[in-house]
Amino acid sequence: MAPNLLGFRITHRSMRGDVRRLSGLMSELAAGEQKADAARMRAITTFITKVCAGIHHHHKAEDDVLWPVIVRSAGAAVDLTDLTDDHATLDPLLDEITTAAARLQTDPGVPARLAKSLGALADLLDEHIEEEERLLFPVINTYVSEKDWLEVERAVRKGGDMAFDLPRIGQYARPEELAELRKLAGPVLSVLLTLTRRGHQRRQQLIFGAV
Repeated sequence: MAPNLLGFRITHRSMRGDVRRLSGLMSELAAGEQKADAARMRAITTFITKVCAGIHHHHKAEDDVLWPVIVRSAGAAVDLTDLTDDHATLDPLLDEITTAAARLQTDPGVPARLAKSLGALADLLDEHIEEEERLLFPVINTYVSEKDWLEVERAVRKGGDMAFDLPRIGQYARPEELAELRKLAGPVLSVLLTLTRRGHQRRQQLIFGAV
């Protein structure tokens, strides 16, 4: 059977969506269109930090695990140079954003800087992920075995923040995708989504003012 890439697609969608939303939020805070008390600022800082950590973990797992699998399976059928270069560009930008987010409560100039940095990150992710899915997903479907793909997915999950990542999958998956994920993962997924959904919705409400 061909690898099932649905989990990767939804993860990509969640990263792109959250970074773009955060960039917009920072723009509104910088312009005075929204206000944030200390509790909201702490929640925003934590969310930015976790989003950046998740992006770093995802692309490092691709570098360390997925890329070798693709090279071993597809050989000369794919060139990973541009995608690897994108990953190298991501790291300093993620560090810059995380460092700035830690000063949100003390430096009034941070929202404007974060709006710019998060906007740059959102643009980079859009371009990178669209290229990755266009170029690599057909190669993975053609050359990578289901067994090897399951090993890649396990490596990506290892070291991730399941309590943070799982409800975001629930948020960004379309109903038919969520039904497919539940079929693949079994009843445990529904239980975990239920357990993590309420806290996630509270945090989303505090940070963005909407779920």
